[in-house]
Amino acid sequence: MKIGDKVRFLNEVGGGTVTGFQGKDIVLVEDADGFDIPMPVRECVVVETDDYNIPAPAFRPASGGKKAVEQPSRPGADSAPSPAASLPKPEISVYRQPEMKGGDVLNVYLAFVPEDIKAVSTTPFEAYLVNDSNYYLYYTYLSAEGKAWTVRSHGLVEPNTKLLLEEFEKSALNEHERVAVQLVAFKDNRPFALKPAVGVELRIDVVKFYKLHTFQPTDFFETPALLYDVVKDDRPVRQVFVSADELREALTQKKATDAPSPTRPKSHDKQGGKPGIIEVDLHIGELLDDTRGMSNSEMLNYQLDKFREVMEQNKNKHGQRIVFIHGKGEGVLRKALLDELKRKYPACTSQDASFREYGFGATLVTVK
Repeated sequence: MKIGDKVRFLNEVGGGTVTGFQGKDIVLVEDADGFDIPMPVRECVVVETDDYNIPAPAFRPASGGKKAVEQPSRPGADSAPSPAASLPKPEISVYRQPEMKGGDVLNVYLAFVPEDIKAVSTTPFEAYLVNDSNYYLYYTYLSAEGKAWTVRSHGLVEPNTKLLLEEFEKSALNEHERVAVQLVAFKDNRPFALKPAVGVELRIDVVKFYKLHTFQPTDFFETPALLYDVVKDDRPVRQVFVSADELREALTQKKATDAPSPTRPKSHDKQGGKPGIIEVDLHIGELLDDTRGMSNSEMLNYQLDKFREVMEQNKNKHGQRIVFIHGKGEGVLRKALLDELKRKYPACTSQDASFREYGFGATLVTVK
């Protein structure tokens, strides 16, 4: 008898697994409830089954209270197989969890789910790690305060499941502005393609947690949730972080670039009563304060609309000269201006404006 053997009690119902010994005569047996029961070694017998509720016949000594004497074996008795020995041994198979089609591509999400979607401004939230793949994931979920990181949860996520990481109140939202997820993917009891270890830092917009439309229906939850990609189609998601100092420096450079040249004259009045030159800066930064959300074609149409507006205002002023400053660039805006002049204002003439005053990115139009 040794540690790990399954034993049954001889004189009472029950049994368990041997976990240790006390001296030479006492064995510790762990029962189905997890308790260690001390039993005399002579009161236990090693068995193959886990069914300990079948009482075994008690050991009875030979008549007269004397020790039983081993009977001599009959000739040929050892060569005859017993009925139990002739039975086939059961095959032990390892269970393999079924895999999902297409699940060998790693897709992992960090999800935030409000406990009461109808009271999104006050409800607590649950954070989940969603494993939409056929891989097991060892994970670590962390949050940062300054440069110090704190582990909030770690463990194992099974394939094609979601795991609750934590629950938190609305007052703890600020602790979740910077979080990170580290992952190691593998398969158990089957070959698999090796995936690189993943470490992704995420910037959580806590303002979204106060807006109902932030939480949308998903395939993973019965209630609306906010999902952040951690790994998308085997590729870790990378967010671009811009510090306040970098943003301030970029805005300063943009203002300096967009500012008009101090040597560029804004208007020229010719002596002798002749009409002066009208300057129109068509740089999109001069026409609009904010171009976020506009496509290149939308910005080009806005610049052409400004060109048409100026031409309509001055098309009857014979001799009027207008300088359209469009910049050198790729020449798209300049070509569009010349096409407009040929189609709508064929009587007007055009030429490159003075490069000394306007550089190489301006066109002079004369109204005839």
